[in-house]
Amino acid sequence: MFEFGFGSIALVILALVAASFRILREYERGVVFMLGRFWKVKGPGLILVIPGVQQMVRIDLRTVVLDVPTQDVISRDNVSVKVNAVVYLRVIDPQKAVIEVEDFLNATSQLAQTTLRSVLGKHELDEMLAERERLNLDIQQVLDTQTDAWGIKVANVEIKHVDIDESMVRAIAKQAEAERERRAKVIHAEGELQASEKLLQAAQMLAQQPEAMQLRYLQTLAAIAGDKSNTIIFPMPGNFMELLSHPKSPGGGA
Repeated sequence: MFEFGFGSIALVILALVAASFRILREYERGVVFMLGRFWKVKGPGLILVIPGVQQMVRIDLRTVVLDVPTQDVISRDNVSVKVNAVVYLRVIDPQKAVIEVEDFLNATSQLAQTTLRSVLGKHELDEMLAERERLNLDIQQVLDTQTDAWGIKVANVEIKHVDIDESMVRAIAKQAEAERERRAKVIHAEGELQASEKLLQAAQMLAQQPEAMQLRYLQTLAAIAGDKSNTIIFPMPGNFMELLSHPKSPGGGA
């Protein structure tokens, strides 16, 4: 009977000793509490936790990819869009991550959703589509400031999709087409203005040199004569036929 009781006690002791040892990987830390009070952060490697007296919470220090569910956002120019994003975060202070917040992943997810709506709601639709890098940085800075008290570091935020209603897509397409037409008209008007300035300069130069006008006139006739389908009409004096019928003598007589 004594031997049986001693053997049972030995087995219990061995079981307690075996349960006291924990192995933490390189990317893990153990937040240890002594009789309910925080004691220290241990790891990595082999650590000892006294059963019944100490309790340990295991924390992963690797970067976590947190998917932010799709959010309905009203932009500053009153356009309704659906936006989703992804957040990259990691624990930098295991003690705060355990003591300051109950579930840091769920808390960060909820905070990311509200921050996404708040930040994007201050910008117009064009900014959401064209300036994502700046918006990502704004959201990341706001999140990182608020999660610092939880021992969480938000390393990056990426907006994945900005979905717009079909009716709004058609309106944006019409707006883009109108903008292209406006630019085309402006470019055409600028070209006409430059051409008119050059023509004015050419006319002024030709007016100063009559010989240059005659030369230009002959060049134009030569260009027209190259096409046999054209008929060239030369201007002549009104009394040209009379001059042909009554030519003047060399001495000046009729």
